[in-house]
Amino acid sequence: MTKTNLITGFLGSGKTTSILHLLANKPANEKWAVLVNEFGEVGIDGALLADSGAVLKEIPGGCMCCVNGLPMQVGLNTLLRQAKPDRLLIEPTGLGHPKQILDILTAPVYEPWIDLKATLCVLDPRQLLDEKTVMNENFRDQLAAADIIVANKCDRATAESQQAFSSWWDTYGGDRQFVETTQGNIDGSLLDQPRRNRAALPESAAHSHSHPSNKGLAALSLASHQRWQRSLNSGQGYQACGWIFDADTVFDTVGLLEWARLAPVSRVKGVMRITEGLVRINRQGADLRIETQSVAPPDSRIELIHDSDTDWNALQSTLLKLRLS
Repeated sequence: MTKTNLITGFLGSGKTTSILHLLANKPANEKWAVLVNEFGEVGIDGALLADSGAVLKEIPGGCMCCVNGLPMQVGLNTLLRQAKPDRLLIEPTGLGHPKQILDILTAPVYEPWIDLKATLCVLDPRQLLDEKTVMNENFRDQLAAADIIVANKCDRATAESQQAFSSWWDTYGGDRQFVETTQGNIDGSLLDQPRRNRAALPESAAHSHSHPSNKGLAALSLASHQRWQRSLNSGQGYQACGWIFDADTVFDTVGLLEWARLAPVSRVKGVMRITEGLVRINRQGADLRIETQSVAPPDSRIELIHDSDTDWNALQSTLLKLRLS
């Protein structure tokens, strides 16, 4: 049986960073796999996890539990049968539906295959200060479904956000466990904590996004003759716009980072080629994090997410002008 953990968290909470830390510190003799789902179409997390050493399966463009869970089941079955991992980490989109995912994982058909352990929810406590986020059904459901709450980005906490988390915990924490951390530095022993059999989880938010029939289980890729491609996705009050560029496209470093910093959106995530090599870009609100990456994905890709109408054409025009080759 494969030990399995669901790792949830709203947009920008630090799920992928936490998973990268867990993979970097996994037991050397174990094979781990990641089933990752993203709201946008271009599959940024696959590029971010390219040098993690894990077996990876991507489900982009919505939530993996839609269409009766078929995308998730196909990806899950592929990983379990072909990779036969010792541990599987499942990362749903920040706008995902935890109850449906847990229903699939606990279905009788998976009982011989999956040893379901604790569900972790990664939370940036500052999100509790944002009324729109707090009122989001998926945000509330992710917290409600978690066995362990990971209060992340504590280095960015304020007195106000700490008070908000304390008040939330006093009301909703119950008998669960919470840990505080920065940059997703989660102790791997948390993954072996048991799943608590709480009775009624809340019904997840209604699905309000579509799934084109030609959508597959892999992120978008460029045709051999294409230099770049744009993709749009929307649903549940959010919009995503992503771009993919071929491996020969290199961007001006300062210009690209300023573009990512100043873009009038709430979320920026990407792996891009610059003159110095590869750079990971991760921005939530005003928090911009930049890191280098050693293993090169076959292309560059970046995605923006926002909760209101955005002039994607203007952002694209500026981005294209930053190409050096």
